[in-house]
Amino acid sequence: MTDSNRTTAIVIGKLVIISVIAALLLGITYIPTQEQLEKNIQAAQEEILQELIPDAQEFEPVEGTQAVGEDGQRDILYYRALDESGNVVAYAFFHEQTGYGGPIMVAGAVDSSFSNVLGMDIIRHEETPGLGAKITTNDFRSQFQGVPVSELDLSRDGGSIDAITGATVSSRAVVNAMDSKIEEIEDTEA
Repeated sequence: MTDSNRTTAIVIGKLVIISVIAALLLGITYIPTQEQLEKNIQAAQEEILQELIPDAQEFEPVEGTQAVGEDGQRDILYYRALDESGNVVAYAFFHEQTGYGGPIMVAGAVDSSFSNVLGMDIIRHEETPGLGAKITTNDFRSQFQGVPVSELDLSRDGGSIDAITGATVSSRAVVNAMDSKIEEIEDTEA
């Protein structure tokens, strides 16, 4: 074996050892931080739900029937917002819809009679900055507060929600996310 081949083998060997050590360190830190990450996500979701339905004392998750993960956990479909007596006062949810630039994650709430939307917030999106990203503005989001479910559509389609100029696809995606999830919850709760 020549000196250049031996040098190459030594360098490759060192890189393999460094890669294995880095992978082990990542694996060791991932496990303990994963649980904390999940707790942080749950706390953030509870905070959003409380902002949407401030009168709720508790949020009872309604789970799907299919196991989702390897741990057998079920997917949370939506939440029942309960008052201090345990009565359902509203329903809240997180729902994803495809927008112009990619998925839009919406948090929404509807009263227990499914007659009025209580509020809406955008959790994450990939919409165009300066256009579709305006779905996060208070001017757009505030239109949903108190709107009758029967009027949950864009104004150009006969509803009460004004689309963002130049971002009709994004605006429609948010409305469709709200409308489809409210309909799904109403069908489930009926």
